[in-house]
Amino acid sequence: MTERDTCRNQGQIARNARYVRSLASDLDGFLRADGRCGWLADGSWLPTKEVLVMSDTVISSELVRPREEVFTDPEALALAGFLSGYSGLTRDAYALDLRQFAIWCRELELHLFDSKRVHIEAFARDLEARGRSRATIARRLCTVTCFYRYAEQEGLIEHSPAVHVRRPRLDYESHAVGLDRNELGAMLVAAGLAGARDHALIALLAMNGLRVSEATGANIEQLGMERGHRTLTVLRKGGKTVTMPMSPRTARAVDLAVGERFEGPILLGNDGQRLNRHAAARIVRRIGKAAGISKKIGPHTLRHGFITAALDAGVPLRDVQEAASHADPRTTMRYDRARVSLDRHATYIVSTFIAGAAR
Repeated sequence: MTERDTCRNQGQIARNARYVRSLASDLDGFLRADGRCGWLADGSWLPTKEVLVMSDTVISSELVRPREEVFTDPEALALAGFLSGYSGLTRDAYALDLRQFAIWCRELELHLFDSKRVHIEAFARDLEARGRSRATIARRLCTVTCFYRYAEQEGLIEHSPAVHVRRPRLDYESHAVGLDRNELGAMLVAAGLAGARDHALIALLAMNGLRVSEATGANIEQLGMERGHRTLTVLRKGGKTVTMPMSPRTARAVDLAVGERFEGPILLGNDGQRLNRHAAARIVRRIGKAAGISKKIGPHTLRHGFITAALDAGVPLRDVQEAASHADPRTTMRYDRARVSLDRHATYIVSTFIAGAAR
């Protein structure tokens, strides 16, 4: 074996070890009362097998300490594998949904792979009794369905018990708290008086419709100029990289927030590190109070206001969908408040049309 082959094998071993540790992190963060799995001295997770072969390396079971049986090995493998397919806030949301379902099953002394359709239906009814919204119940059932589908595809179970589970019908209208154009303007004025960073944050959320994770994750290196437009390149939901223009007001706010810096985050926290989404939410609430807005608002409220303002201003639905980075146009249509306006109801057009023929 050449030196290059040896280095390649060592690199593969290291990548496999990191992968196993990443699965361990997913599973441990998913539910703290861990299943029938083992833990190495460095804290990484391994299934309780006699030996685990990773590339050219064999890890002996002597290094593994068994824990209380909560998950079987196939269940632990399915949980870790399913969660490792996602990242960021998506994985956090899926982990939360599965954590709720696993805790519910544990209270019934029921293993995940012993669940039937009736158990999943009962889980949904329990969520209803706890006062959860239909959107929350639908999302959690969707996560559970995807988890069992993954386990079936991997050959860990013969048939998914969640295939025919009924999900609650969702309202077509969005009931999220929104801001009108006057309230958005008041937010921008209050943010301009508060400081450069706060002004830049509010402008990116309200004038560009960014998600809070996209705004806080933006870097100075991603600012640019393209055909006379000041631009910002952001990593959007689903891993899409999008270059979007900034209005002159937003560009000025961002420039003031950046100052003399040439690299790093655009938005900094009070500790000099990247602003996190929790601090951003506190800033939005503080600016809202300064603007005289009594509604309970957060970062998504400004994004909601951007989308509804664009639709009210007559921007075509397709362009609003692109600006909001919605994969499905039906998601954008839920923000269109004007669709339910009585002034645009079809009855007036139909009555005029028929009246013309009745003369």
